[in-house]
Amino acid sequence: MELNRKNTARLTTCRLSVFVIIIVVALSYGCKVKYSFSGASISPLAKTFSIQYFQNRAPIVQPGLSQNLTDALIDKCKAQTSLKYINSIGDVNFEGEITDYNTKPLTVGADAQAATNRFTISLKVKFTNAIDPNLSFEQTFSRYEDYNSNLDLSAVEQDLSNNIVDMLVEDIFNQAFVNW
Repeated sequence: MELNRKNTARLTTCRLSVFVIIIVVALSYGCKVKYSFSGASISPLAKTFSIQYFQNRAPIVQPGLSQNLTDALIDKCKAQTSLKYINSIGDVNFEGEITDYNTKPLTVGADAQAATNRFTISLKVKFTNAIDPNLSFEQTFSRYEDYNSNLDLSAVEQDLSNNIVDMLVEDIFNQAFVNW
C-alpha cells in the first residue's frame, strides 16, 4: 500500500512537471512581444536599431555634447536590447537635436544673490519603429540639475552634463522600449 502511494505521488509530480513545461512552451511561442530582464519590450521581428547623430541646435553649443549623447544612447541600446546596431536606418531609429542648454538662477538668498542655479538640457527626439509604427513618437525631453551658485559653472559643468545625459538617455530608452 505504501509503495502504491509513492508511485501515485511520483506520477502526479511527473504529470504536473510535464503540464508546466507545456504551458511555458505554449506561452513562449504564443507571445508576440519579447520580454527581457532589462524591462525592454521589443517585437521579436525587430532585429536592428540605428541612431542618427544628435545635432546641437541650442543657443549655447557645448563641444562634445552631441557626440556624448549619441554615444550614450547607442551604448544603452546595445547593453539593454538584443538588437544589432547599424549605421543606416534600422528597424527602430532614433534621430533628434539638442534644443536647449542653459543655466539660470533658481533661488535667491538673503543678500539678493542667486543661492541655487539650475542647469538644463533639452532634446527633441523622433523615434521611428518600422515594425510597429504605433510605437513611433516625436517628443521633447528635458532634464536639469541644480547646483550651488557659489560654484563656477565651468567647475561643475562636465559632471552635471554627464548626469543629465544619463537621465535623458534613460527617459528616451524607456519611452521607446518600455511599453507597460
